[in-house]
Amino acid sequence: MWRTNLKVLVLALLVIGFYTTVAHVIPQLQSEVPEELNLGTGVSADALVAAGERIYNGAGGCTACHGLGTRAPNLLTDHAGQGAIGARCGTRGKDCKLYLYEAMTTPGAFLVPGFENIMPDMRRQISEDQIWALIAYLQSQGGEVTVSESDLPKGGRGEPPTPAGPVLTTTTDAATLITEKGCIGCHVLNGTGGPVGPPFDGMGRRLSAERIRRAILEPNADTAKGYEKVAGSMPATFGQMLSAQQLEALVGFLSSRR
Repeated sequence: MWRTNLKVLVLALLVIGFYTTVAHVIPQLQSEVPEELNLGTGVSADALVAAGERIYNGAGGCTACHGLGTRAPNLLTDHAGQGAIGARCGTRGKDCKLYLYEAMTTPGAFLVPGFENIMPDMRRQISEDQIWALIAYLQSQGGEVTVSESDLPKGGRGEPPTPAGPVLTTTTDAATLITEKGCIGCHVLNGTGGPVGPPFDGMGRRLSAERIRRAILEPNADTAKGYEKVAGSMPATFGQMLSAQQLEALVGFLSSRR
């Protein structure tokens, strides 16, 4: 009997050891946010602008499309002789901040001539407070900041501050994630998408799963041949925007594209 029990114990230890090893091999991304937006009662315009600038250059991923002026209009510099976004946002037939809010939440409502409707609904990636802080920052680029605490759904009502990181969804469907995270704006999938970065079609033939994973988490570590001009334009924030399960779902999907 003791021999049987010993065999069972050894087998159990082997199984536990195996799955422990597997758990350590799979990248464990923290679903954490880097900071909080402390937008409470009496928040100043300067505080909103500063918070919006961090979001613009970080969690919002805005620079990936709006920094080059090729697949989305430049926001911080001139576009079509109209100045930066804060100077031209009031020319769309409505109040500047309302136009910017619409542009972020229903981006297909108005398209700047010459550009495609590739921007995702930003409410899928950042919170309402973050959107309004981002609007304040964009208004400051050549215009007057009219966003105030009364626009904030939480910060202006004495409720807990809203996290400044992107909102993590729970889906592990790769096709949904590709659309939700705005990937299709720069990468072609099934013949559709922006031809800015390497196409997803055939990616499994070109890169190993490990290389694909690294390209998502560290997009600036390597530059694909032929894409040197846009090197550094992909946001390096997907390690915060994706859970470990979502990352592996994307890696598996892209590895299967042959």
